[in-house]
Amino acid sequence: MLRPLFFTLLAVLTFSVHAQDIIEGEAKVAPSRLPLEELRAFAEIFERIRTSYVETVDDKTLLENAIHGMLSGLDPHSSYLGEEDFEDLRANTSGKFGGLGIEVGMEDGFIKVVSPIDDTPAQQAGILAGDLIIKLDDTPVKGLGLNEAVEKMRGEPGSPIVLTILREGENQPLEITIKRAEIKITSVKHKLLDDQYGYIRITQFQENTGADISNALQILTEKSDQPLKPLSGVILDLRNNPGGVLDAAVAVSDAFLESGLIVYTKGRIANADVRYEATIDTPAPDVPLVVLINGGSASASEIVAGALQDHGRAVIMGTQSFGKGSVQTVLPLNGEHALKLTTARYYTPNGRSIQAQGITPDIEVHQGKFTPENESRYYKEADLTGHLENPDEKKEKKVEDEENETKKLIAKDYQLNQALTMLKGMRLLASKQNRDSDDQTPAVPAITD
Repeated sequence: MLRPLFFTLLAVLTFSVHAQDIIEGEAKVAPSRLPLEELRAFAEIFERIRTSYVETVDDKTLLENAIHGMLSGLDPHSSYLGEEDFEDLRANTSGKFGGLGIEVGMEDGFIKVVSPIDDTPAQQAGILAGDLIIKLDDTPVKGLGLNEAVEKMRGEPGSPIVLTILREGENQPLEITIKRAEIKITSVKHKLLDDQYGYIRITQFQENTGADISNALQILTEKSDQPLKPLSGVILDLRNNPGGVLDAAVAVSDAFLESGLIVYTKGRIANADVRYEATIDTPAPDVPLVVLINGGSASASEIVAGALQDHGRAVIMGTQSFGKGSVQTVLPLNGEHALKLTTARYYTPNGRSIQAQGITPDIEVHQGKFTPENESRYYKEADLTGHLENPDEKKEKKVEDEENETKKLIAKDYQLNQALTMLKGMRLLASKQNRDSDDQTPAVPAITD
């Protein structure tokens, strides 16, 4: 039985190699000879499982398990996508999918949270980047593949799941109950901070993110107190952004760069080597820019931060990013199944590989709480009985009421607070330099007859 089965499997594997050449649509060098001894061992193990395992397992399941194992042994991001997994991947890039709202990877056999996504059940329940999930309900994660674990986290909207997690700084595992929901991601959020300072938050890079960024910059400029002039500064918030579509990262970088290389990829096959350049069609080429990153900023987020940092276009603030510098290509197999395979590494314009290293911020700022000193002990002119009224007091009160919500946001987010302070400092410095330059301009002598 072993010999016929061995040659059957050999034929299947050989066909798979050539079928992949056709799918990718380019001629390749003929594959090297397959290792017969290893294939013989595989066939023997396959047959032993068929005949001796405690329960009957059909051949299709065994072969699919073998494929899953072959890919999971390569790296944490390569995987075989069944029909449901392939459909979920398509949904993720379009911004609507079901689940908990977390981007995850594998670490030491456990599920590691790369980042919780904004406004999702996971974020609202308090899941943090860096958490290790060790149990899903009563099922230990150890030994499960990434796809299998993700499948267990999916379910009907409204149904609960208990995540048992290990968190740095906690002595005991935490049990967090989360209700599943249909996840709808708003890729770009924006608001105006302090008159002419814009705040743009990208939660995930999707197909329409580039267009959304351009739209956000236009809206912020129109809302500023000087709508015909450019903004005095922009904070681009990429914290806890797990990445997404590569083309979207290029488009976001291009919104702030007029020329030059944004990112390039290098792999083993010819079409894996690609260079992405900025275009002259740039909505915000000169506006002062601060980019916020942290340990949950991964993949496409790191492409943007790295490009803007290498070009000296932005000040990068926050903490070290995640360090995912590899490119996954989705290779459809038959319309219903696909192979998600790591095919290249990407590099910043200066040739830095982000893989397992991440982006180091120009200014390191850890998240924390800022409590201003209470100044109520000081008496001011306005506290004196019979003080003269300020004619602009009513107007200022209206502006103050409108800015209350924004001030609360800045007050509770220390990193955002520091980013805004940096932008204001950059504006003051530029203004001072312009004044000094004007003062030093030599007078033009008068012309007399």
